[in-house]
Amino acid sequence: MLTKGDKVSVLDEAINGTVISVKNNEVLIETEDGFTMTFFVNELLKMQESSNLMNSIRRIDLDEIKKEKEEPKARSFVKEKKDKREIAAPEFDLHIEKLVPNKRGMSNYDILTLQTETAKRHIEFAIRNRIPKIVFIHGVGEGILKAELDFLLGRYDGIDFQDGNYQKYGLGATEVYFRQSNK
Repeated sequence: MLTKGDKVSVLDEAINGTVISVKNNEVLIETEDGFTMTFFVNELLKMQESSNLMNSIRRIDLDEIKKEKEEPKARSFVKEKKDKREIAAPEFDLHIEKLVPNKRGMSNYDILTLQTETAKRHIEFAIRNRIPKIVFIHGVGEGILKAELDFLLGRYDGIDFQDGNYQKYGLGATEVYFRQSNK
């Protein structure tokens, strides 16, 4: 409850003052600017004395400073767990620089045809040799090679594909999974 002499702050306005009198639910205060105003008790907040407030702030600051001075705990990173029997998926880079020593004289059509033919050869090799997964690195670029690769992969039955591991390849790779039949 508020009493005469208490320092108060008005909740919904930027007004501070001192209580002059309290009658029922109404409180008469003198603002810091010297005006007298009347408010209801539920509109006011009793302020702590500044010395108590400063002591509590000092105590909090000292505790925080002590925590900062302590050595930080080592952070643990979760590594991808791999099965020892799991064989790494073969990666095939379809960038033209990796396929031919010199691309001079090749049109864009020739380059794209060579890249898709190379991808097709690797897909059929993986199917013949029952390789469960391969990765094509196609790069980001304008997305033409990725679109062509998606179209090519969509023509095969028993193949699932998705974007490659973002942490390892970014947006420039496609993982291809081959569903194996028990023949």
